[in-house]
This record gives sequence, structure tokens and C-alpha cells, in this order.
Amino acid sequence: MSHDHPAPKGFIAYIQRWLFTTNHKDIGTLYLLFGFAMFFVAGFMSLIIRAQLAQPGMQLVNPATYNVLITMHGLTMIFGALMPIFAGFANWQIPLSIGAPDMAFPRLNNWSFWLLPFGFAIMMSTLFMEGGGPSTGWTMYAPLSTNYGPPSMDFLIVSIHILGISSILAAINIIATLLNCRAPGMSLMNMPIFSWSWIVTAFLLIAVMPVLAGTVTMMLTDRHFGTSFFNVAGGGDPLLFQHLFWFFGHPEVYILILPAFGIISEIVPTFSRKPLFGRTSMIYAILCIAVLSFIVWAHHMFTAGMLLGTMLFFMYTTMLVSVPTGIKVFNWVATMYRGALTFETPMLFAVGFIAMFTLGGLTGLMLAIAPADFQYQDTYFVVGHFHYALVAGTLLSMFAGVYYWMPKWTGYYCSEFMGKLHFWLSLISVNITFMPMHFLGLAGMPRRIPDYALQFADFNAWATVGAFIFGFAQLIFVYNMIKTMRGKTEKAPKKAWEAAHGLEWTVASPAPYHTFTNPPKIKADT
Repeated sequence: MSHDHPAPKGFIAYIQRWLFTTNHKDIGTLYLLFGFAMFFVAGFMSLIIRAQLAQPGMQLVNPATYNVLITMHGLTMIFGALMPIFAGFANWQIPLSIGAPDMAFPRLNNWSFWLLPFGFAIMMSTLFMEGGGPSTGWTMYAPLSTNYGPPSMDFLIVSIHILGISSILAAINIIATLLNCRAPGMSLMNMPIFSWSWIVTAFLLIAVMPVLAGTVTMMLTDRHFGTSFFNVAGGGDPLLFQHLFWFFGHPEVYILILPAFGIISEIVPTFSRKPLFGRTSMIYAILCIAVLSFIVWAHHMFTAGMLLGTMLFFMYTTMLVSVPTGIKVFNWVATMYRGALTFETPMLFAVGFIAMFTLGGLTGLMLAIAPADFQYQDTYFVVGHFHYALVAGTLLSMFAGVYYWMPKWTGYYCSEFMGKLHFWLSLISVNITFMPMHFLGLAGMPRRIPDYALQFADFNAWATVGAFIFGFAQLIFVYNMIKTMRGKTEKAPKKAWEAAHGLEWTVASPAPYHTFTNPPKIKADT
């Protein structure tokens, strides 16, 4: 008599398939869907913030709620949207690009994803707690966070621990996969640049997430267990919190941008019909950026008071980061130079990323100069700067990656018309939103305020109009994705961009490096 149970059917089987899956493609899809869902949640919060600032005297929400929205928008966008979306790209593409059957630890992969919804359920629950949600800003500076009464802060700390564990597990899995699961004959230097960007990002995650975990644990013990890490009355120092937070926070910026560099380094050569210019220098530039990211954190703290020698050290090292970053931008432009360029949607987003990220980098150089930073600090100039890096930069690279790999994932091309409409609306509205913020900051408008003086009204009105255009432009993206996933668009062949759009290696160059053997030795005259 057989004791085999019949396989579940219907809805239960569907739920089990996604709940217990260990397939890297399924988990990559889950990460992407979750990340974009949280992107819209955080984006909705930002639209409320911008509506509040549309004109002086507006009171859509009270100042306390406004501060909660500022806090949750930042945390949700970083930990809920940007990092999971990049993890989705990693899960989908890393095994495919190195010839691995799956990630090194498939069950760990499943667990690292499912920690995210639970962590964010706890974080979002703080919005409905007695006393209000956390209103400390996303940086959670002490002593405000340690003296802040409502329990929502404690739940926020727990959620950050859960999200940190998820990130560390995913990073361990990525490192193990890239070091141990490459196809025979593929050396580290032969790995695609996207894989290189992720192995460096994973090491950064493992290095800095425990620092954040330790910092919020110290916060928790200050709140409930009588310690005085950040309490001056007990011999502590609030500046210690800033040092610890930014030691995590600055490498975190590169955790958010290095995978974007990897995506752009895959797309630009494809649509230029040329191999990536200076491939080895690109890899070393990624490594340099990662190392330098650990020794520049105090440029966030120039106005907190530090010795002149210390200030100069952090100023010079911060400016030094622009060298490897400039190398990357130069190599992308050199790859396009004299290439047989076409501008399909992924390439448009890639070129848009290069232009916007470069602009964000230039304002970053301005902030790196210590005497000038005293003028810019805590103004809307800073908000404009990091949104050029993270919205006009990171987000455009994500859209580029989705449009580029969607034929690989679904077997169908996205609609080119809707993709290009999405690009132009996004690019124009991003500039309408964040460019005026630089001028607001230079004129002296402080950030994180629910109201402002009359002289800032015009630029704020422009920024609000741009934000709403950008928000609604993303609905075009959603419609395009749903249409593509349902197979309502043009069918893609196996080698999507090469075959359907005539992309060939038409220049006298070696074969692309995405092969599982060492690239052939090329003589100098070829």
C-alpha cells in the first residue's frame, strides 16, 4: 500500500511553488517584484512630502507626520527598494553569466529573501503605533533617537536587524557562488563586469551591515538598559553615533551604486558593438572605490567640529574617490566612441545614467571641499546632490537593466514606444524635480522642514510638478512590464539584442569576454 501523498493542485500548489522555491530565477523575480512594490510605497511618501512643499503655508500633514514620512521614505527606498531590486538582478544574472546551475546555497537564498517582507511588515507597522511612527529622519541621530519616547523606534531597530541579516546572507551566497561555481576555464578576471561589481558589493555588505547592527543595538540599550553610549550625562558622546552611522552609511552609498556600474558596463558595449574599453581598469576602479569608501565617512560631519588635519584628510580622500569614478565614466564614453551606436530603450537609460550620475558626482565634489561644505550642509543642496546620484543615477540604471534583460527573462521584448516614452518623461521630470533643489540650498533653504519662507516658493513649485510627473511616468513602466510578462509584445529570440536588432561585432576587436574560456591572445596589429 503506497503512502505517497498526491501533489497539491491549484492555488495551494502555486503558493508553495513561490514560498519554498530555491530556483535562482524565481527568487530573483521575487526580489524584483518586492523591490518595485516598495519603490512605489516609498514614492507615494515622497509625493506627499512634495505636495506639502508645493507652496508655503500648506498643511496637508502636521509637522510630526511630515518627519515620519521623511524617515520612512529614506529607509524604505534604500533597504526596501534599491537593495532588493539589485539583489533581484544578482540572483537572475550571476549564475547565468558564470555558467553556474544555481546559487551556491539555494535554501539560504530563499531564506534571505523571505526575511525581507517580515522585516518590512514590522517597519511599516510603526506608522500605526501609539505615539506615532519614528520621526528622527532616516539617519536616526542620537540623542533624538535615544530619547524619543514612542515604541515605534524599538520596532524600527528590530526591523533593521532583520533586514541586515537578509543582506548579509545574500552577500555570503553571492561571494560563495562567484568564487566556487564558475564554469571550468573561467578565471576571476574573465568574469563579466556585472559579476565583478557584485562580488565587491557583497564584501562591502558583510563589512558594514554589522556596524549598523551594532549601532542600533547600542541605541536600544541606551533607550532601555541604562547604558550611555550616546548620552552626554552618562559620559557618552552623540558624535560617536554619527561616526558609527556614517562608517556604515558611506560604503552603503557604494553598495547602491556599484551594481549600477555593472549593469551599465554590460549595456553600453552591446549597443556600441564594441567590447568594453579598458576592461581591466574598470575592475581595478571598482576595487579602488570599495577601499576608498571606508576612509571618507567623516565628510558627512565637517560641521560637527573636528581638527583641521582630520578635516583635510577626509577632504582629500573624498576628492580622491572621483578618480576611479572618472575612469569608469571615461571608459563608458570611450566604448561608445566610434561605435556602431543604436539607441534602443536600455541604451537610452544607460546614457541618461552616465550624464545624470556625472552631474551628481560633480556636486559631490563641491560638498567634499570642507570650507564650502559649511555653506551647503543641511540645505536642499545636499538633497539635490544625493537624489541625482540615487534617483537620476541608480534608478535609471535599474530601468536600463530591466529593459535590457526582460527578453532574457520572459522571451518577449518590452514595447519600445512605451519604453522611450517612459525614459524621456523620467529624465525630464527628474531634472525638473532635483535641479531646483541645488539653487534652493545655495539660497539657504534648510532640509527636513515642513514649511519655508516665501522667497523659496517658485523653485519648490517646480520641484513638486516634476515629482508628480516622474511618479505618474512610472505607471507607464508598470503597464509595459505587465504587457511584456503576459506575452503581448514582440517575441525575442535566444540571443535577444544581437539577433533581432542586428547587433554584431562589426569592429576589428576580440570576441566579447562573456565566454567560458580564456579570451584569445590578440596580436598588436589586429
